[in-house]
Amino acid sequence: MSLGCPKALVDSERILTQLRAEGYRVAPTYENADLVVVNTCGFIGSAIDESLGAIGDALAANGKVIVTGCLGAKGDIVRKTHPGVLAVTGPHATAEVMRAVHEHLPQPHDPYTSLIPPQGIRLTPAHYAYLKIAEGCNHRCTFCIIPALRGDLVSRPIGEVMQEAENLLQAGVKELLVISQDTSAYGVDVKYRTGFWRGRPLKTRMTELARALGELGAWVRLHYVYPYPHVDEVVPLMADGKLLPYLDVPFQHASPRILKLMKRPASAEDNLVRIRRWREICPDITLRSTFIVGFPGETQEEFEELLAFLDEAQLDRVGCFAYSAVDGAAANALPGAVPEETKQERRARLMLQQETISARRLARRVGQTRTVLVDAINADGAIARSSADAPEIDGTVYVAPDRTLKVGEFATVRVARAGTHDLWAAVA
Repeated sequence: MSLGCPKALVDSERILTQLRAEGYRVAPTYENADLVVVNTCGFIGSAIDESLGAIGDALAANGKVIVTGCLGAKGDIVRKTHPGVLAVTGPHATAEVMRAVHEHLPQPHDPYTSLIPPQGIRLTPAHYAYLKIAEGCNHRCTFCIIPALRGDLVSRPIGEVMQEAENLLQAGVKELLVISQDTSAYGVDVKYRTGFWRGRPLKTRMTELARALGELGAWVRLHYVYPYPHVDEVVPLMADGKLLPYLDVPFQHASPRILKLMKRPASAEDNLVRIRRWREICPDITLRSTFIVGFPGETQEEFEELLAFLDEAQLDRVGCFAYSAVDGAAANALPGAVPEETKQERRARLMLQQETISARRLARRVGQTRTVLVDAINADGAIARSSADAPEIDGTVYVAPDRTLKVGEFATVRVARAGTHDLWAAVA
C-alpha cells in the first residue's frame, strides 16, 4: 500500500523492485499476502489519519504489517496507535524495510525471479514515470517538517539519474516527471560535482540535468522548482522544445511579511518580474503553483495582497491549502492563529477567483492544435493530457472517439471547447 506524494511513490517502487529482485511476489489483496508493507504519509493531519487508517485496515485483514514512510519518522505515533505492527521505518529506507521483511518472511529461493527489468518495478502507467533526483531538503520553511522526516538534501549522482531515465525510455515511457523536494537545489550538497554520462562530463546541477534529459526525446516535466535565479536558464530549453513548457513553482504566498514568517525565498515583486520574463522567452509556458491561506498572523489585507498577486500573475494552474498545524512545525508557535472558518472562506474565495483566471486562459486554446498523450480510452473517447497537464493534479483533454487513438501514445488534436480546468477536442 503506497500513500502520499510522488516521492513516496518512488520509494514504494524501489521497495517493490528489491522485493521482486529477491524472489518475492506481489499479491493483489491483503488476504492473499503473507505480509503487508504500508508506505505512509505524515505531512498534515488528514494524511496522518489516512495512513493510520490504512495500517489498521491492513492489520485487520492480514495481521502482519511493516510500516515505512514519513509517518514512521514521527516518533512512536504508529506503535502507540497500532502496537501490533512488525516494524516501523522512516522514508527512503529500502534497506531497513528489506531487513524487516527478511526477519518476518524469509527470502524465497527462486533464481528466475531475480530477472527483473532494468527500469525496476513501477506503480505508474507504462507511458509515464516519476524520476526522483534527490532526497531531503535544506530549507527550514516554518510550516513544513519534511527535513525532520527526510533529512537534508542528498542529490543523486547525475550519471545514475540519466541511466535510470534511459532505462525508463527503453521500457516504453513517453513522459518523465522530474521530482524532488527542491528540484532547483539539485547538486548544491555536492557543490555541483562533475559526474559522467555516456563518457562525457556533466555537472550535478539542474540546468545541465535538464539539458541532458532534453536530448532523450521524451516529454520532460519539471516539478517542485523553487524560483531561484538559475531557473531562468531552463526556460529557453522549453522554448526550443527540449523540455515541456511547464514549471511547477511553489510560491506559497505574496505578502513579504508572510513569506518572511514562512522562511520562503524571493518576493512577490521579484516573482512577477520573473513570470513576465519567462513568458517573454516561452509564450506557451504553463505555470503551476500552490499557496497557503490562513497562515498564523495573516491579516485580511495580506490575503487581499495574495489575490492581487494572482490577478497580476495570471497563473495557469493553482492549488490552495488552508494552513494546517502540522505537528512539529515551527509555525505552530507563531501568534495570530486564524480561525478555521476564516481559513476555509479565504481558500474558497481564492479558488473561485482562480477558476475565472483558469477558464479565461484555457479559452485561448479553442481552435488550436495540440499534442496530447493518451492516458485511457473508454466508450466516450480518450482521456488525455497536453503539455499543460501533469497527471492527477492538473486538467484533462477529453478527445472524441477515434480508432487511431491508443493508450500511451501521442495524438494531435484540435481543441473545440474549454471549461474551467479541462479541454474537449477531436483528432486533427
